Amino acid sequence: MGLLFGGSNIQGTAANIGLAILRIFSGLAMALAHGIEKVPPSERMITNLGNMGFPLPNLFAWAAGSAELFGGVFLAAGFMTRISAFFVSFTMFIAAFVAHAGDPFGRKEKALLFLCIGVMYLLVGAGKYSIDALIKKQDEIANQDSW
Repeated sequence: MGLLFGGSNIQGTAANIGLAILRIFSGLAMALAHGIEKVPPSERMITNLGNMGFPLPNLFAWAAGSAELFGGVFLAAGFMTRISAFFVSFTMFIAAFVAHAGDPFGRKEKALLFLCIGVMYLLVGAGKYSIDALIKKQDEIANQDSW
């Protein structure tokens, strides 16, 4: 349970507020500015993935769009944060280093920024102000009652 809903033990209120602000903004930005336009995936996106050599480009298009939309919403809510951050990070890694491999840095910048944010939440967790923290607290209360 700790791996899914736990996190680093960040004590400071200011640090937890900062984690929440970044998590909420970046998650909603990912979902609303990028993911929502990819679910359902366009024929252009499916074709582009096929041209990049992805097998089953339709499946990969749905996976990428879903990671951006649902992963972004879950990240913003702080729900299953590490799992959501993994899928967002993986998708942004592919975007930066496969889809935009030959592009100048300015075209890769957003994907790299979302990748770094995702990796940070993958390592640290959602913080105190999240659904994950509520689930962890409820689990700890339930475990205390069972003794």
